[in-house]
Amino acid sequence: MRALLSTLWLALACSSVHATLSKSDAKKAASKTLQEKTQVSGKPAQERGLVVTDLKAEDIVLEHRSYCSAKAHKKHFAGDVLGYVTPWNRHGYDVAKIFGGKFTHVAPVWLQLRRHGREMFEVTGLDDVDQGWVRAVRKQAKGLRIVPRLRFEDWTYEDFQSVLDSEDEIEELSRTVVQVAKGQHFDGLVVEVWNQLLVQKHVGLVHLLTHMAEALHQARLLAFLVIPPAVAPGTNKLGMFTNTEFEQLAPVLDGFSLMTYDYSTAQPAGPNAPLPWVRACVQVLDPKSKWRSKILLGLNFYGMDYSASKDAREPIIGARYIQTLKDHRPQVVWDSQAAEHFFEYKKSRGGRHVVFYPTLKVRVGLGLRVGGGPWRGGSGQVGLRAGAAGPILPPPQSLQVRLELAQELGVGLSIWELGQGLDYFYDLL
Repeated sequence: MRALLSTLWLALACSSVHATLSKSDAKKAASKTLQEKTQVSGKPAQERGLVVTDLKAEDIVLEHRSYCSAKAHKKHFAGDVLGYVTPWNRHGYDVAKIFGGKFTHVAPVWLQLRRHGREMFEVTGLDDVDQGWVRAVRKQAKGLRIVPRLRFEDWTYEDFQSVLDSEDEIEELSRTVVQVAKGQHFDGLVVEVWNQLLVQKHVGLVHLLTHMAEALHQARLLAFLVIPPAVAPGTNKLGMFTNTEFEQLAPVLDGFSLMTYDYSTAQPAGPNAPLPWVRACVQVLDPKSKWRSKILLGLNFYGMDYSASKDAREPIIGARYIQTLKDHRPQVVWDSQAAEHFFEYKKSRGGRHVVFYPTLKVRVGLGLRVGGGPWRGGSGQVGLRAGAAGPILPPPQSLQVRLELAQELGVGLSIWELGQGLDYFYDLL
């Protein structure tokens, strides 16, 4: 495992962006407004020649709304697919209804678990619950499970210490959670808590989550857990959730929402989820492939906008991404080191910006082999290899390639979040 992490670090050492655009490339091509199709299509993006190597801003703007209505509920991906929706992005609610058949689970980000004292717990956020939407989604997609996210909110170290050291507290916490889930007619919960606690208390947290899962299962409800990446971003070190905890919890939980995104820090600008790192996170977590079907590989449907002048970054979602393409008409560029598409633009007062955002397809040539050591392509690009034989896979963070990687690894998907991406992304699912 240590050799795998060292190899990963070497392979990703050159992942930051060094390519720049010439002044002539950065100029706007023309002043006319870019057109957008407003009608849906009878064919998916794959059959319309949109999954291509050379991306153009005008093509993205033109086609991004034009998903295939005839196959909007047909699921292509074999594994489980969980999609998050949030109250602050209403388009995600529409996406869940339109493409409901492509998902096995939908997780509305509604609920918080709060502690007010000894054996006193409250689930808040119920005002955000939209039962009309839940009924509509279930009507559109038979068998779809609604599993809201439940986040431990405003917990202090003392709160965790008191609960983890008391069976009575754990029992009351579990009873409260089950009561709410049953009362709201949910199918289960996605619990988010692991990032909030120090490593020293992970043994107690495993015990708590085991008890919660058993209580949910007794009520015929599902139990999922949000987990951080198994390899800490930008390092060759293990993350906060390792194979040890995974092996303990895999038998009792129904799935793990793996956060394989947000890899790069503010500067230099870099990829959101380099594929060698994504692959390593799964392999380190479950090296023997025993519980792969329970891992839901994180897939970001947002991008990152890096500001060179402010040494900062901020998420960019579909609507602003499209507007930026309209306003600046940039050249979309493939960077062989970052292994993702990006573009540059310049604000009149904000200086130079670099944007990374998911794409349908990228070029092949630079690839990966499963396992092994670093290798370099014919033009000197760095990749990751794990043996002399096996298929070569392109390492960029495009949707199609990541779906192929998930199929190869035998894992499912968790999408953050529905409504942030472009509508024609869902043709691939």
